[in-house]
Amino acid sequence: MNKIRVRLADWQKDNADIRRIREAVFIAEQSVPPELEWDPEDAGALHFLALEGDYPVGTARLLPDGEIGRLSVLKDWRGLHVGDALLKAVIAEAEHRDLQEQKLSAQVHATAFYERSGFTVVSDEFLEAGLPHVYMVRSAR
Repeated sequence: MNKIRVRLADWQKDNADIRRIREAVFIAEQSVPPELEWDPEDAGALHFLALEGDYPVGTARLLPDGEIGRLSVLKDWRGLHVGDALLKAVIAEAEHRDLQEQKLSAQVHATAFYERSGFTVVSDEFLEAGLPHVYMVRSAR
């Protein structure tokens, strides 16, 4: 496996790759309805792509208010620290933009993943797109 790198993506130029990854993970694997996966916030968000060589294997987005979302990694690349690289890049960009607090809605099974990067659970469990979630926040260090 090549080294994973993360770059800022362009919503227009990289749209097919972002959609391919999110459709595979959220719509196909997790049965999220397409009308919930695609929202108007995508157009104004910063998007990130994780690549192995030139092949996009993961994506995430950062909204202007510091909300991180849609972090997804293709099944064959899970467990290879792609998610860690994506989250680290998103946090770094948020801090670069002086977003002192980052927040996200995490699937319950992924809370430990986010806690390793300094996020704390701040809500009770709730359902989002039929999946158990919690809200989490992280303050810039």
